Amino acid sequence: VQLQASGGGLVQAGGSLRLSCAASGRTFSYYNMGWFRQAPGQEREFVAGIGRSGTSTYYADSVKGRFTISRDNAKNTVYLQMNSLKPEDTAVYYCAANLRVVVKTTPDGYDYWGQGTLVTVSS
Repeated sequence: VQLQASGGGLVQAGGSLRLSCAASGRTFSYYNMGWFRQAPGQEREFVAGIGRSGTSTYYADSVKGRFTISRDNAKNTVYLQMNSLKPEDTAVYYCAANLRVVVKTTPDGYDYWGQGTLVTVSS
């Protein structure tokens, strides 16, 4: 599967952004999907994950209550709605896919990656 992330940009603290990740290739609904982020000088970290059907979702503690992951299997797209953004949310955001049994919360649990989209939150 090929993944293309989009929707990043510059936003003020307290603002919102919606990231999208469009998939092409094999049947999208076969994949668990995840969003990760990587700030300069830091390791890539899990942000949110969603199961194949969209009924199971998982979040990092740092984004719970502010971010929402969703998917539209008919459109082969996964979304990350980000509200109440903080400067510490600034990072390159990556979408990822796996064919494992469950959603994973570490980068090594994913087999396919998008190219990343930059989110910058100004204070």
